[in-house]
Amino acid sequence: MLYGAPTTRRRDALRNRAAILEAAAEVLTRSEGFALMPEIARRAGVGQATLYRHFADRHALLAGVIAHQLELLESAAQHAEFHQLLRETLHSLIARRGLVSLAGRLDPALQDRYLRRLVAAFTEPLRRARENGHVRPDLLLEDLGLIFAMVRGATDRAGDAGRSVDLLLDGILGR
Repeated sequence: MLYGAPTTRRRDALRNRAAILEAAAEVLTRSEGFALMPEIARRAGVGQATLYRHFADRHALLAGVIAHQLELLESAAQHAEFHQLLRETLHSLIARRGLVSLAGRLDPALQDRYLRRLVAAFTEPLRRARENGHVRPDLLLEDLGLIFAMVRGATDRAGDAGRSVDLLLDGILGR
């Protein structure tokens, strides 16, 4: 069927892109240095040409992984409770230490854009939490950028960054 072929290829392309992003997130999470593109292609089950068709270089791949992670967060944030979303996000920053470190090497303007998206994802959950009295009344959306930076600093220095998150959340949630 003439009209069926492009749709199939498009689905394959979407599936390949998703596999590449998943493999890259996994590899980049475990490493603070850029992984070799062939390793990511192998883990994704695609050829290097397919990988490069989707992402021209390592920086484009890193940007794609971060954008994908932000899309997942934005989707989850639509119906999530603030405290659970924040806890999961902060623990994810710890678990994905390598990826976070690599993100720090991106162009500062791009880093700023990603941070704004990250913080903006919390707009509605924070509003709902405030309305229901589940957070400190003086907690501002802008404070989240500081909180993310604090946790990133804790992951670089502390042995138990997870405990740092728990202590931080107790203060935010007014416990």
